[in-house]
Amino acid sequence: MCTRVFWNDNPIAKVTSRCMDWEVSDEPELWFYPRGLERSGGPQPDAARWRSLYSSVGLSMWNIGTSDGMNEKGLAAHALFLDDIKPPTATDAPTIVIAMWVQYVLDHFATVAEVLEHLDDVRIIAPPIRGQYMGAHLALEDPSGDSAIIEPIDGELVVHHGAEYTVMANSPGYDEQLANLARYAPFGGDLTPPGDITSLDRFVRASYFRHYLPEPANVTETIAGVFRITQNAAVPPGAPYNDGGVYPTWWHAASDVTNRVYYFWSTHSPSAIWVDLAQLADGKELLALDPRREGLIGDVTARLAGADLAY
Repeated sequence: MCTRVFWNDNPIAKVTSRCMDWEVSDEPELWFYPRGLERSGGPQPDAARWRSLYSSVGLSMWNIGTSDGMNEKGLAAHALFLDDIKPPTATDAPTIVIAMWVQYVLDHFATVAEVLEHLDDVRIIAPPIRGQYMGAHLALEDPSGDSAIIEPIDGELVVHHGAEYTVMANSPGYDEQLANLARYAPFGGDLTPPGDITSLDRFVRASYFRHYLPEPANVTETIAGVFRITQNAAVPPGAPYNDGGVYPTWWHAASDVTNRVYYFWSTHSPSAIWVDLAQLADGKELLALDPRREGLIGDVTARLAGADLAY
């Protein structure tokens, strides 16, 4: 149901790739959000309200929130599905719906450390989306190579913070994922990489192939490296989980947090596209593009067009 890989120990660029797996398409739209936008954490009476400090580029999910993105400072954030979350409740902090968690972070903060310093400023809530429960955990990275995984579990925000936390998948929680990973070589055990589509197997496989990535010669090879790993962890269309559910991979994204370039590749297209956020960062106009539009290829920075705020 989604896999994220951060390559932060190569000499060229700090880059991340993630894939989006779900039962139906999340109908992604590619947005540029300028600084100074008035935003809200949802329709609820106690929703947080803010004005964005940083411009960003990101992907919307059903035009109700941001699932993935990067801001002008190079902070990137990725929401991946996590089952049975229980966010903190014993607080009077203003709330944000979980679909706005990524955008809230990108609007406010420049580094992973800043995000973690302000975890208690708002409270995450998880109302149904399209009538369906939608839990999530958050992966973060920045140009320093710092990384964090944040999970709303048992009434607490459980944080794994450090450059070593480079891979994320879905349920179970991160501690269980790490314990399972330790059964495999070269992470402490002697098992060889598994090949199933389950979250546990995708986590191990992504960790294994990331570990053996050869040093890239340039940025192109760096981006291709992380794309190859999330492709390896992708779920082919029609492939069922053990419960019979089918959650294929709809798209891959990559964030070059060193050079501020954001990439998107639809699994229905043979070609990747990208947006140069460094070119757009000082822009004043809200822009959007359907990244699945037929015929798109390469740099589409100039093809984003004026749009109205959808959420």
